Amino acid sequence: MLHEVTIAGLTLDQATNTPILILKSLDDQHSIPIWIGLLEATAIASVLQDINFDRPMTHDLFRNFIQFMKIEIVKIEVCDLKENTFYAKIHFKAGEKIFEMDARPSDAIALALRFKAPIFIDDKVIEKFGSGDFKHEAVDESEEGKKWAEYLEKLSPDDFGKYKV
Repeated sequence: MLHEVTIAGLTLDQATNTPILILKSLDDQHSIPIWIGLLEATAIASVLQDINFDRPMTHDLFRNFIQFMKIEIVKIEVCDLKENTFYAKIHFKAGEKIFEMDARPSDAIALALRFKAPIFIDDKVIEKFGSGDFKHEAVDESEEGKKWAEYLEKLSPDDFGKYKV
């Protein structure tokens, strides 16, 4: 089963200065943090904050190409979680033809925002995340780093609602 989600927030991991994208289900039952790259975070934040650049950025260029080819993005789906890596699919429609492509969730979400396409998370991702298959990796082995890792492990989905874009 798929759960439709929204972007609940975009924040920084204090230990690594890596952006974290927080997805929250529309029914408020599930929150999933996804660590993403800085460039992808910028691409997402620029849409959320309605910032336009003089020249098209990569995701804008791809959007322009997709539109030129008369293709739509129907939805994106965060479909799997393997070894701490999230996977996504972008679902396209070109006339009567429907197809999908593998993508990083951050790129898929950056495009979904540009097309106002819905974003979904598969049940198996929620199950794997909740079951502990997703491990928080402590980059910093100092006492401060260990405290941060312990803090992350104790976070509940309700804690993620505190961060807003």
